[in-house]
Amino acid sequence: MTNSQQAPGDDAPPPRGKIAERLLPGGEEPDPRFTLANERTFLAWIRTSLALLAGGIAIEAFTSDLFLEPVRKGLAIVLLLLGMLLSAGAALRWLRVERSMRHKAPLPLPLIVPLLAGAGAVAAAVVLVFVLWR
Repeated sequence: MTNSQQAPGDDAPPPRGKIAERLLPGGEEPDPRFTLANERTFLAWIRTSLALLAGGIAIEAFTSDLFLEPVRKGLAIVLLLLGMLLSAGAALRWLRVERSMRHKAPLPLPLIVPLLAGAGAVAAAVVLVFVLWR
């Protein structure tokens, strides 16, 4: 039966799309509030990724008088790569959390947190050294 042909009182959920079935096989639908919270967390990671990308572009475009060229390019590349990795990590994290919720399994550890913290600290240290040095 299609969605429009479901019998009255039939509580079976409508079938999921092919992509959803491939990405989220098995399990049962979690409470929508948890799925929406997972989505908000994903969007927060994406906002952070966009900020890192904007920071990398800003470092390259507007700090030629502050940094030596190799340092400026290196710092911009670190920020741009970190933004790219963070956006990919956010998508993988969303998927892993969604699968865990569907299978009532423990939530996975956020592996992108140490990556972000470490790379952010290195980038901040480089900026601090050059601001103090100049």
